Amino acid sequence: MTATPAPIAVALDAPDLATAVGWAEAVGPYVSTVKVGLELYLAHGHDAVRRVRGASGGRDLFLDLKLHDIPNTVAGAARSVADLAPAYLTVHASGGTAMIRAAAEALPQTRITAVTVLTSLSEADLDAVGLAGPALDAVRRLAVLSVEAGARALVCSPREVAAVRAAVGPDIHLVTPGVRPAGAALGDQTRVATPEQALADGADLLVIGRPVTAAADPGAAAAAIAAALAG
Repeated sequence: MTATPAPIAVALDAPDLATAVGWAEAVGPYVSTVKVGLELYLAHGHDAVRRVRGASGGRDLFLDLKLHDIPNTVAGAARSVADLAPAYLTVHASGGTAMIRAAAEALPQTRITAVTVLTSLSEADLDAVGLAGPALDAVRRLAVLSVEAGARALVCSPREVAAVRAAVGPDIHLVTPGVRPAGAALGDQTRVATPEQALADGADLLVIGRPVTAAADPGAAAAAIAAALAG
């Protein structure tokens, strides 16, 4: 295992638990964090988290459930995963101040991580759903609101990370999905950057999925990205 794993959360968006466990085992030596999202969690629950964490060698858990409901319900949902001790638990920033505060108070040992604007959304999408943009302004506005409500981490695209860092200061962890190594397919992401650029702009944790998990050898792909960041 490498002495200093790269600040990468590998998105284990697998069609079945066995595949996710295999990916976690392959990437564990090279990355700091494994991310369990809705697909895997809804299919397999707490067992999925325990198994992928064990396979990864005990890496940090990013529980990406993107909670968005009334404050009381979100607080209860956060308490329901307390035994998993996630390092990060996501909520939607658009849920508002009271909801974010409820999650933070329910799970104080976890970095409640507010998702600002999904990286799959374009400027046209923001207009269509009625979110005042442009994207940079919307992200910055939601970031400040979330931190004031108690969030200790934020999710924003690599395109906005420098502006968000300037707005919230050095103590808030910034998590950037939409990270693609040079030459990789964009998939359904619209606001992207390379891993090196995202870190240079102020990101603390890079979420990387398909460039690793869709590779013929996910472990080698994770190792290559980690080596590039270390070099």
